[in-house]
Amino acid sequence: MDENVSIGSGTKVWHFSHILSNCDIGEDCSLGQNVVIGPNVSVGSRVKIQNNVSVYEGVTLEDGVFCGPSCVFTNVNNPRSEIVRKDEYRKTIVRRGASIGANATIICGHDLGEYCFIAAGAVITKEVPAYALMVGTPAKRIGWMSKAGGRLGDDLICPIDGTAYRLTSNDKLEEII
Repeated sequence: MDENVSIGSGTKVWHFSHILSNCDIGEDCSLGQNVVIGPNVSVGSRVKIQNNVSVYEGVTLEDGVFCGPSCVFTNVNNPRSEIVRKDEYRKTIVRRGASIGANATIICGHDLGEYCFIAAGAVITKEVPAYALMVGTPAKRIGWMSKAGGRLGDDLICPIDGTAYRLTSNDKLEEII
């Protein structure tokens, strides 16, 4: 761990990981083997980052995010080894409860909505709505997921906990309270 790093209680950091300077990591997180965080990255509480994931400057992970093994975040749209482009970093915010599958790639500058689900191997090239189920290369929305992680059918009722959802007039999903 570098200097000026804050790690919340109950957080576990596994072998061969590196946390760079000016990072904040919340409580009860799990950072797997060979994880790199930062610099200048914020990770919420109860976040699980599986093996071989690098969370680069410009990326923010909110509470309850899951990053599957070897998922990829970028932070520059058109990198070149011989040209320094640190002033061109594009921000990516992964909202509360989002899940990113193994080997998925998140192209910088595109936020992931709350409780969305990014399938293994998907490539995100645009904004992802809350609760969206995204698959493919480039990723497309093929359905909706609940907070509990159940795929919603036409009735928009979670098969895991029975929570009901509805589509708004602007094609967004929201929980019925």
